[in-house]
Amino acid sequence: QVQLVESGGGLVQPGGSLRLSCAASGTIFSGNAMGWYRQAPGKLRRMVASITTDGATEYADSVKGRFTISRDNAKNTVYLQMNSLKPEDTAVYYCNVDPPRGHYWGQGTQVTVST
Repeated sequence: QVQLVESGGGLVQPGGSLRLSCAASGTIFSGNAMGWYRQAPGKLRRMVASITTDGATEYADSVKGRFTISRDNAKNTVYLQMNSLKPEDTAVYYCNVDPPRGHYWGQGTQVTVST
């Protein structure tokens, strides 16, 4: 059974940092690009960052220069380092393969940026 488990979210003040982790079961990581996605209240889920199997990365314009995606294939884990957080980064963050598959979505992890 394929499972993705996100962790590391929380409440942080503007300008702060968080590091999200996504642990995968099964063989999902091997041969697949991975992505982080987020969904804010009342908005569609959108990709934030993606990383290929050989480490090439892409970012949404809104997070370029602030977020960094990385992966550890030996641990079947993908990370999202988020710096200089803004209130508009508040959302539930999910990981999935890129492009995403519906049955892979996990529970996500809530990130709230607020004073």
